[in-house]
Amino acid sequence: MKISKILYLSLVSGVLFSGCTQSEKIKESKKIQKEVEVQETEEKVATISVSEKKERFKEILVPITIEIYNELEEQYQAIKSDIDNNTNVEVIERLKDEYNADSSEKLLHALKPHPISIVLAQAAAESAWLTSRFAQEANNIFGVWSFNKNEPRIAASGLRGDKTIYLKKYDTLKEAVRDYYKNLGRNWAYSEFRKQRTLTTDPYILSDHLDSYSEKKEVYTELLKSMIKYNKFEQYDINTMEIVEENIDENNIKDRIVEENNIQDESLEESIDVVQSENAIVEENIDTIENMDEISSVDNQIVDTNPDIKIIEGQTD
Repeated sequence: MKISKILYLSLVSGVLFSGCTQSEKIKESKKIQKEVEVQETEEKVATISVSEKKERFKEILVPITIEIYNELEEQYQAIKSDIDNNTNVEVIERLKDEYNADSSEKLLHALKPHPISIVLAQAAAESAWLTSRFAQEANNIFGVWSFNKNEPRIAASGLRGDKTIYLKKYDTLKEAVRDYYKNLGRNWAYSEFRKQRTLTTDPYILSDHLDSYSEKKEVYTELLKSMIKYNKFEQYDINTMEIVEENIDENNIKDRIVEENNIQDESLEESIDVVQSENAIVEENIDTIENMDEISSVDNQIVDTNPDIKIIEGQTD
């Protein structure tokens, strides 16, 4: 019998023979059972290799993110067409209210989804490849804080000053990804990021405008860029080209894919320079990139022990 099972039976026995009421005993027993289940999950996760964590992460999250990206891109193209043709005015006005946008231009900034590679990098960093407590217990894979006591949420074990930090709880990972996109589309702190993602789909340029996502600022954005490059997350951005405007012909599609993924046909000498540059990036981030076990360990505690990554809700542009 596992130690955790023995501990569970011991604690439950103590509760059953205590002076608590029946309802209190049931409530306490369920709480103990949950704690034991979390412990067993953590023990199981600890035995999984980094490569296995990464494969599991991609198998679960890539299909979900591509699906939601395509939904959002389709919505963006439809609303853009409506604005250009002055149709569906009521829908546009409703969306402006929903996204705190005071103009059609800002609404398009809010609705335009950013590359999947950025989503994956942030989810990997924030959830330690889907193994953090918040990912396991609340499907919260982006470190999203909760300021509404009436919504589902869980408490972080650490305090910010004398205050308890709460994180939102989601029913599914799909709900978490959709809410993540919406939060970045609404929050005042990401107005420049929103503007830039209508001008470029380069994940490295866009990542620089996510410095407000973490108190680590530039250190955080450099981590995102390194994770995108190191884990080849850009390969998933190509899949998002399935949705394009109908008037773009096949050759233009190919040109756009090449441009968006920085695929260049350069000389061997230039290619060597690129490789050397990439190696330099990896060396500079060796503590967080080359040793991915350490990333999982550190990021798993980012919010739980000293929360500093957040999406502030309820604020407007």
